Amino acid sequence: MDIKKLKQDDISGALDLVLNVFMQYEAPDYSQKGIETFKECINDIEWVASLEWYGAYKEKLLTGVIATRNAGNHIALFFVKEEYHRQGIGRKLFEIVIKNSTSDFITVNSSPYAIEVYKHFGFSVIQEEQITDGIRYTPMLFAK
Repeated sequence: MDIKKLKQDDISGALDLVLNVFMQYEAPDYSQKGIETFKECINDIEWVASLEWYGAYKEKLLTGVIATRNAGNHIALFFVKEEYHRQGIGRKLFEIVIKNSTSDFITVNSSPYAIEVYKHFGFSVIQEEQITDGIRYTPMLFAK
């Protein structure tokens, strides 16, 4: 498995992966408004371009992505294809974020589905679940 920083040409495929995994695992926990908000977000060209993207590849196949903002200190998107769950891909992607972040802390607004994944990586819940424009999330913090 290779982890590499994604180039502009790679982002379209990464967004396809993001949307497919979102619809499979997260959309069932969201209202229609939340699903629409998420889709609007990942279709916002400026927002997508503002993120720093990394991809996990297995034999040239994109298997997972992680995207950060705030100088690598906030995870904005983090998705791994279903057939590659529990194979260490998420861990490898998270390790590249730790390596490249510029702070002693990394934050994430976790979806309900991913809370346990983030806890496994060492994140702590710092606030109760919130809902903004239909998006359900729990603020979490990782201390290096």
